Amino acid sequence: MEELELYLDTAKEMMEKAIIHTKQELAKIRAGKAMPNMLDVVKVDYYGSLTPLNQIAAVNSPDARTLFVKPWEKSMTSAIEKAIMNSDLGLNPQNDGEQIIINIPQLTEERRRDLVKQSKAVTEDGKISIRSARKDTNDELKKLQKDGLSEDLVKSGEDRVQDLTNAYNKKLDDLLIQKEQEIMTV
Repeated sequence: MEELELYLDTAKEMMEKAIIHTKQELAKIRAGKAMPNMLDVVKVDYYGSLTPLNQIAAVNSPDARTLFVKPWEKSMTSAIEKAIMNSDLGLNPQNDGEQIIINIPQLTEERRRDLVKQSKAVTEDGKISIRSARKDTNDELKKLQKDGLSEDLVKSGEDRVQDLTNAYNKKLDDLLIQKEQEIMTV
């Protein structure tokens, strides 16, 4: 019985990690609004090592269409500008010597639809991870049954795993709905 609970806890933990990962991936999908965390993926050559942008500069958003990147060392301004241009974010930074200004372009309807498709793909990857956790747990439960655990307990465990799977899939569906609304809102 103790092993059964251990496997269920492991399944829950794996499913929670799938949710966290999906949230992180969805956050990377730009919805046309200027958000400082958009630049979290940018790495800057900081004295020979690639360093996350948010560790060498302050990033803020004064309005829905603009980002300001203010380096803590003025000498890093051009390196930051170069890193942003080389990132796959499709942004065009402007360097005024003190800080970098990034204007976020308005998204077209077609681009919004593409972003929704991309969000659906990310969410489906999360669901695949959850199903994989369910399969692994059910396989372990079957092994426990072969080792002598009663069929009723195994069936009860499988039902609980399915309930977890349904709950976490619902969380992913809710995340997707929220992201779609964010993307499609002009």
